[in-house]
Amino acid sequence: MTDRAFWEAKYENKETGWDRGGFSPALSTWLETLEPCRILVPGCGRGHEVIELARRGFDVVAVDVATPAINHMQAMLEKEKLSATLIHADLFELELEPFDAIYEQTCLCALQPTQWEKYEQWLHTQLKPGGQLLALFMQTGAEGGPPFHCDLSTMKPLFDVSRWQWPDNNETVVHPSGRHELAHLLIRI
Repeated sequence: MTDRAFWEAKYENKETGWDRGGFSPALSTWLETLEPCRILVPGCGRGHEVIELARRGFDVVAVDVATPAINHMQAMLEKEKLSATLIHADLFELELEPFDAIYEQTCLCALQPTQWEKYEQWLHTQLKPGGQLLALFMQTGAEGGPPFHCDLSTMKPLFDVSRWQWPDNNETVVHPSGRHELAHLLIRI
């Protein structure tokens, strides 16, 4: 998937501008209608969303390639006496049972755009038919990355309507870094 050493250095050097210090407001909106289920959080980082999902009774599986991220999340789960399955791995090497829902916030924009098609295919296989993908597409307005700009003119063909049902609208979520994300709830066909 990506260079493990690169991401571990980001955590060790406290270069984690993507970490908003709490869970995304988009998750709160989504949780108004989503009942506890089996949910995947790829590229979970320090796991603020993982903690909130576990608090609300979800069966959470969280994946990250960076050891410091997994260690931090394990400590937070223990501190709050919560449970989640943490997997320290390159997600492309995983074969998991399909999930009811996936929370995609920072993984796609962290991947090289040349890996996006492979990632979309992986997400599709990880989600049950009719399952929900809450995707937050990072809007940087800049070249290069990570984070890479996830323009909707690129995302819509990537998450093609033959495989994904798109909503009629989206929610704009301001990010503390000064960027914003476009939240879309996609349904796997």
